[in-house]
Amino acid sequence: MTPDILDGFEHVTLPMPDDYEGAVVATLVRRRAPQRTSRAVLYLHGYIDYFFQRALAEQYLVHGIDFYALDLRKCGRSLLPHQTPHFCKDLREYFPEIDTAVSIIRNDDEHSALLLDGHSTGGLIAPLYAHARRERHSIDALFLNSPFFDLPGSWLSRELSGPAVSAIGALTPFTVVPAGVSRLYGESIHKDYHGEWAFDTRWKPIEGIPVRAGWLRAIRTAQRRLRAGLAILCPVLVMCSTESSTLASWDDVLLRTDAVLDVDAISRDVQYLGNSVTRINIEGGMHDLVLSAAPVRAHVYDELFRWLGAYLPAG
Repeated sequence: MTPDILDGFEHVTLPMPDDYEGAVVATLVRRRAPQRTSRAVLYLHGYIDYFFQRALAEQYLVHGIDFYALDLRKCGRSLLPHQTPHFCKDLREYFPEIDTAVSIIRNDDEHSALLLDGHSTGGLIAPLYAHARRERHSIDALFLNSPFFDLPGSWLSRELSGPAVSAIGALTPFTVVPAGVSRLYGESIHKDYHGEWAFDTRWKPIEGIPVRAGWLRAIRTAQRRLRAGLAILCPVLVMCSTESSTLASWDDVLLRTDAVLDVDAISRDVQYLGNSVTRINIEGGMHDLVLSAAPVRAHVYDELFRWLGAYLPAG
């Protein structure tokens, strides 16, 4: 481990096998609690994102849980000059670095209890991983923060665009398609606009990045896998806002709603995860719940650590 760009954290680069764009790495970030603990959390970020949420890590540390985060391949700390940012053809491409991180956390650092925490696209990758690796019993609990269970927009527009995008994504996966996240979400969280958080806009651009057909095909395929029904064996906590917003210009409602995903779809699709699922809707929550206003995120942490007290108790 070497010192990280975030003071007090450290990281290690994880070389991965080459893919269709060449060399690949992932990055595991770590910070340990003041007292030795058998509990750890592994955080998976979302699309157009990387780990910068220091306050989230500090909450875990205060509660006696060692904190780890992955900057997945082609994202944030792991982005190499020859790569297309945040691109994949299948979300299972991320499983090798999660496997490596889990091995380090459990075997090298000797943790016996592990929570997997996924936000947005990370919240879609995490349950698919927990399902695929369920027989290994390597994940003890799963927390999904506004998971990307469905595409935003009307049912009709999704269905009409789906077959065409899937065909394009299979044949010419790097083709740019007219879709993406509004810059208003970035403005709602960054301290230079309407938010209170600092992050590197080279790695998380306010205006977003081009959406590629191959990536969108990978997302739709993963969402279909989810809706076919998963059999996650560990307990799952899903949280999202009570309300979504889709606006073309700035309004303060963006500071208290999910401006990226459809929270009704998230609430609907928790039924496909497994047999031990808790869903909590957070009034006033933004898309990344832990970046919401201070009273709202305090509520998120209260609910999270109350739940963990039952499902990931201290050993």
